[in-house]
Amino acid sequence: MTTPSGDRPEDDYWRRPPDPADGGTTDDPPRPPGPGSAGVDPPTGYGGPPPTTPPPPGWRPPLHVQAAPPRELPPQDMAGLDAVEQRAQHVTWGVGAVAGVVLLVLLCLLCSRAFR
Repeated sequence: MTTPSGDRPEDDYWRRPPDPADGGTTDDPPRPPGPGSAGVDPPTGYGGPPPTTPPPPGWRPPLHVQAAPPRELPPQDMAGLDAVEQRAQHVTWGVGAVAGVVLLVLLCLLCSRAFR
C-alpha cells in the first residue's frame, strides 16, 4: 500500500517550491527548516556567465621557427595499382566460389541423410 504524498517527510525535498506569482501559497504542507536554510533566499534566475576580461596585448608566444614545407610524394603507378587490385578481386571471387561450393556440398549431404 502506498501512502499519500505529504505523509512522508523524505519527499519534501522533491516538492515544488512556493510560487511567488500566486502569493506563495501551495497545497503542500510547510517544510521544516533543513541544513543550509538559514533564511537565505535562493537566487531567482540565471544571471549569465561571469564577466571576462580581454587578454593583454602580446599574450601569444613569439614564433621563431618556421615549419618546413611539405615534401613531395613519390609518383604512383596507376596501371600497376589497377592490375594488383584486379588480381586481388579475382582471388576474393575464387575464395567465395570455393566456399559456396563447399557449403552446397554440405547442404546436399545433410539433405540426403535426412531423407534416408
